[in-house]
Amino acid sequence: MKAGSDGGLLVGGDTVLVVVDMQEKLLPVIHEEAKIIENVVKLVRFAGIIDLPILVTEQEKLGRTIEEIRSGISGFSPITKIDFDACRCSEFVGALERLSRSTVIITGIESHVCVTQTALHLLEDAKVHVISDAVSSRTPENREVAIRRMRRSGAVISSTEMAIFELLGKAGTPEFKETLSIVK
Repeated sequence: MKAGSDGGLLVGGDTVLVVVDMQEKLLPVIHEEAKIIENVVKLVRFAGIIDLPILVTEQEKLGRTIEEIRSGISGFSPITKIDFDACRCSEFVGALERLSRSTVIITGIESHVCVTQTALHLLEDAKVHVISDAVSSRTPENREVAIRRMRRSGAVISSTEMAIFELLGKAGTPEFKETLSIVK
């Protein structure tokens, strides 16, 4: 690999974080709910440190995005949708186009419905990194099937800390020092 090539690693200036449907009415029935919340919140906090843009979707009639996420995003403004695939929502597509980023980090619920459909659609035009410890479904089986399908379709399967440290790139920076409080 030549020097300077990213080798498929996440690059901050070309990446957006998408948080899918982390809503009050749906989360209580999600497998490993507490772990998923913890990891999505870590990613939201980290995005704030490195000025990574965040798009949040809400499925209509499932309540608001949980407070832990809402409070972590300056100027929180979710995109309400009725389609499972966020890419069928013109507001979501418009927001992505305005950001002009070619890599999407995707998190949220449910992994076998909205996350998968959105990821598969995004793969038509973008690199997609699915954060495996920040997506879930009501059952672990549905989560695993979704992750396998997204991987087979070309998504990169990653973890919260892998994404954070790839985006940081190096230690010794003010951002690194601030991030330590999130990952420890």
